[in-house]
Amino acid sequence: MSNVSKRVKYRQPRLGLLLTILVGLWLPAMVPAQSPIPQRRPLVEVRTEVGNMIIALYNETPQHRDHFLALVEAGAYDSLLFHRVVPGFAAEGGDPESKHAERGTVLGQDTDPQGLPAVIVPGLIHKKGALAAAPAGDTPDLAKLGHRTRFFFVQGVQYGAEELAQVAERNTRLGSPFPYTEADKETYKSTGGLPRLDGSYTVFGEVIDGLDVLDALSRVPCDQWDRPLKDIRMFMRQLK
Repeated sequence: MSNVSKRVKYRQPRLGLLLTILVGLWLPAMVPAQSPIPQRRPLVEVRTEVGNMIIALYNETPQHRDHFLALVEAGAYDSLLFHRVVPGFAAEGGDPESKHAERGTVLGQDTDPQGLPAVIVPGLIHKKGALAAAPAGDTPDLAKLGHRTRFFFVQGVQYGAEELAQVAERNTRLGSPFPYTEADKETYKSTGGLPRLDGSYTVFGEVIDGLDVLDALSRVPCDQWDRPLKDIRMFMRQLK
């Protein structure tokens, strides 16, 4: 009896260890893979006398997102003008010189040699309401950079499938190819935008509430330089 008893006591730990190993190998298969939680897009409110907009900044363009948020937090955009408004095209703002500019002064002409590198992300298109970085300048070396303060909201027009195909061919020919999904094509057909800018400028956000404000801006009378005859100022704050 004593020999049997000793054997049993010896085998029990080995059996327990084996079960522990088997359970350890089996459990991971029973636990579903955890999908990464999408990062929330920062929201910014833009207040104007013709209405308010809420914009969402894209996490796919982190450098532009963070730079824009830093300027908003610092109050850098408060009281600046929408200094260029072109119906069917865009509304541009962000020129620091516009805060105290006299009427008739041409704005948005400054270059930015230290601009942010352009970031072209498939799917982030110049649809109506898109927020994009204005070019740092007109010369070839600055064309690939985004201005660090100036930006524009796209208004644009609608494009059918054939028209969009022609624009895409043009962009490719000019060295700025840009792929379109079926969803992109439908957006340009139903909502409109400026596809000829795709592949050339950084789109880093979009209007998610207040698109009608862009339509109101487009109806404001402007001078020969596309500056509104009546100053339209902006004020921004991050929504937290």
